[in-house]
Amino acid sequence: MVRRLATVATCNLNQWAMDFEGNLGRIKDSIRQARAQGASYRVGPELEVPGYGCEDHFLELDTVAHSWEVLADLLSDPEDLTGGMLVDVGMPVIHRGVMYNCRVFLLNRRVLLIRPKLNLANDGNYRETRYFATWKHRGVVETHRLPEGVIAAMGAAGPLDGEVPFGDAVLKLKDAVLAAETCEELFTPAAPHIGLALAGVEIISNGSGSHHQLRKLNQRLDLIRGATAKAGGVYLYANQRGCDGGRLYFDGCACVAVNGALVAQGGQFGLADVEVVTATVDLDEVVSYRCAISSLREQASATTCPHLVSVDWALCAPPPATTPATTPATATATATAPPPPRALYPTQPIEPRILRPEEEIAYGPACWLWDYLRRCGASGFLIPLSGGADSSSVAAIVGAMCQLVVKAAAEGDPRVTADVRRVAGYGPEELPQSAQELAGRLLSCVYMGTANSSRETRERAKVLAEQVGAYHLSLTIDGVVEAVVSLFAAAVSGGRRPQFRAHGGGTAENLALQNIQARLRMNIQARLRMVLAFLLAQLLPWVRGVPNKSGAGWLLVLGSANVDECLRGYLTKYDCSSADINPIGSISKADLRSFLQWAATHLGYPVLAQVEAAPPTAELEPLVEGQQPQLDEVDMGMTYAELSLYGRLRKVARAGPVAMYNACAAMWAGRLAPAAIATKVKDFFRFYAINRHKSTVLTPSYHMESYSPDDNRFDHRQFLYNIRWPWQFRRIDQLAERDTAAAAAAAAAAAAEPSGTAAADGSTAEKAADLAKAWQRKGSLQKFLNGSKCDDEFRKLHLELKELYQEAANARTLLLDTAPPGAYDTRPAPAATRTRTPPLVTPEEEQAIKDTGGYGSVAASKQSYDRLVQLFQTIYRPRGPNARQKPEEYVIDLLYTYNKQQNKSINDKLEHLAQRICGRWRQLKDRETVLKRVATLLAMWAVRIDGLNQIDAFRAAVRGALAPLQEATGKLMLPLTPEDTAQELKGED
Repeated sequence: MVRRLATVATCNLNQWAMDFEGNLGRIKDSIRQARAQGASYRVGPELEVPGYGCEDHFLELDTVAHSWEVLADLLSDPEDLTGGMLVDVGMPVIHRGVMYNCRVFLLNRRVLLIRPKLNLANDGNYRETRYFATWKHRGVVETHRLPEGVIAAMGAAGPLDGEVPFGDAVLKLKDAVLAAETCEELFTPAAPHIGLALAGVEIISNGSGSHHQLRKLNQRLDLIRGATAKAGGVYLYANQRGCDGGRLYFDGCACVAVNGALVAQGGQFGLADVEVVTATVDLDEVVSYRCAISSLREQASATTCPHLVSVDWALCAPPPATTPATTPATATATATAPPPPRALYPTQPIEPRILRPEEEIAYGPACWLWDYLRRCGASGFLIPLSGGADSSSVAAIVGAMCQLVVKAAAEGDPRVTADVRRVAGYGPEELPQSAQELAGRLLSCVYMGTANSSRETRERAKVLAEQVGAYHLSLTIDGVVEAVVSLFAAAVSGGRRPQFRAHGGGTAENLALQNIQARLRMNIQARLRMVLAFLLAQLLPWVRGVPNKSGAGWLLVLGSANVDECLRGYLTKYDCSSADINPIGSISKADLRSFLQWAATHLGYPVLAQVEAAPPTAELEPLVEGQQPQLDEVDMGMTYAELSLYGRLRKVARAGPVAMYNACAAMWAGRLAPAAIATKVKDFFRFYAINRHKSTVLTPSYHMESYSPDDNRFDHRQFLYNIRWPWQFRRIDQLAERDTAAAAAAAAAAAAEPSGTAAADGSTAEKAADLAKAWQRKGSLQKFLNGSKCDDEFRKLHLELKELYQEAANARTLLLDTAPPGAYDTRPAPAATRTRTPPLVTPEEEQAIKDTGGYGSVAASKQSYDRLVQLFQTIYRPRGPNARQKPEEYVIDLLYTYNKQQNKSINDKLEHLAQRICGRWRQLKDRETVLKRVATLLAMWAVRIDGLNQIDAFRAAVRGALAPLQEATGKLMLPLTPEDTAQELKGED
């Protein structure tokens, strides 16, 4: 018995909305490639003929008419592209006065079936019901009159009356049964493929228009494999890949699955306009798979047969010899070239290829930028490069784009080769030899500094531009800033000049001056940095004399506002929110920082590790001791991690103010007081309401994150709010009062239990305060802390950090005191090899802190003590009679466990304080000692946050961040091992 082996093809196509000429060419190329690989069936993406992103152009009858013209061209092509091959294309069709999103099946110059979409995508970025209707008549087929041009193209091969089946049907071939889904139908709860499989359909195709979203591909692949895992079958998935004219990047990944296993997968990102993915499948194996499942047999036997459209053509038969296509549709297929050898065996399963989020951030926006650049006619990009995380991420993404282009050109991609020669001005025989060379032509960066800019950011911007290969300018624009302030003073304020807060000014003056500085970034009306950016973008190609064959000679200005800042409104209108396009506008700060660390190694731009390690600052205030005192998280009043949480709750979980409070209260119970949680939630919604108007003018951004505030099409909400939210905030206050009372009652009940300790009184609290003051006079930082260069704000931060440090030391002491005998060995340090320094606290101070619970209540201290003992007994019990654990491993493990279970709220605070103090201490003469302390604290923080499994990566990051100072002094000893950390906790040097 001859097995039914069929070679089928699916594809990724880089279609462009309304580009009928280019779209037709890419469709034809995909059919040629599929035929060359021996395929007898080819499926393409959703609405591939006009392009998926036509939006309101779908309402124009021209769009439908041009789509039929493209179809007629396919049918009448001299190469006979549909001869002997079943071709499945996507296009809009108007049937009985209603527009449908359809699949059109072609074979031997004939239209076999028009299958309309049953379920439309109408959420998130999708608005299909704005243009199309669903086909609501399941299992019903009508006839559709084809346009005269299509009838003429079919000639004798077409039906005499020009009518073809239209509706919910499947194709019954001579040796197979085949049907189609379209995009959204894969994701619906009652997906059509289940009923089709139960009805005996062996091959199901899905022409899709699915855009990229971070961490989404695995979900899509799971659904594709699951489509055939339950009921067996072959599933072909086709998709667009590229920027088709809007904010979305369609991320390809065309694939074939058989009986729940992936057998072929195309690339998720790439520069090729056409990628064809083929697989040879065994249809008899599908039958065998289904027959082996009892429940499937029972349900299939009760399934009603779908409407069948019979086609006298064999999918699995080898293509015949070349003959002209003159027979009717029921005749044997023809071909125009000798057929390739027929596959003897089915394609074997493969493992899915899932990229890391950092790789998605690198290559998705990079491909989107290349599509935009080559299609818009510009000659490159301009980035206002500040040396911070956001603009540096944009520069790294452009660098990744250049790497992809150079690689594709070297591999001989004809489309990429032609585009890079045209855009970058290379000669007919020239090609870029390196990504840096190409970046030198395509990317210009400009650092626009003021007196508030630090030397570090200026240097980082310069080094990054050198590593990427970009043309770089470093400007100082204080004269322009002074001109704006002087104009204001002369024209409005009667000679009064606003001052920064650091120079004695008030809040309104400080904010106004910050806005002037920010406006100098990217604005065209009084926000002069934007003016300068667009001026340079217009004139730099002329100044540099970079050739451009398109004759445009202008640069696209790239924006660099991340999704968290856009959500909070932490941007000046028409500054970083204003550019031509923004590749990171839908990426969170946390993901960008992970990307920077990845890119430092994998893209070859090591300075990005220093960029990531620096605390985020817009440098809007004057320097203090050479360092920038302004920090973004401080100014925002919330951390980036909190903003990401709020964004997902607001958009993904659809939470209003009250629902968000309830969610946060559940997550932060026991770590933050209910009143503090209420304040955080209300602050977010207040700032969101105040700044929502800014979202209406955000630069068009690559869509990647599920909580993007993009007002254009993804996040439709008002932009004028009652910022007081009186009803909602009143309800939040009521809930916070309720939760506070419940917590107080629980604490009182716990305090009433016998504990063996006395209640805290005023004397112990006063003693704790005295100890806190005395702490400032101890240690190697005494001169600095008491000197004139140390301001009160720094002393306060220093005290906060020391309190957190002491909490860790106190936890260690409690644990060591309560450890069961034999749980670990003590290991005293050799006196000859170590020098003593004053301990962090004296034994008397440590006992006093224990008595007061570490600046808290005795009840809280007792609760923490009991919890730590419980954790040890349940998790770290001895592992046998001779099992012993080193004290430093024991301490680190317990600190990490204690943090994860009991005190996670300290993480963000400690991270922020460590970063800020590290930035403020770098200029000190005693920096070896200071940096050792800071590195120790950071190492402790890494253990508490990330756990032992990530400590090696953290040590490497700390070394990289402190390497310049370490090299300069030659003396720095970083305590970056668990042993050193444990010794530091004990106050040993």
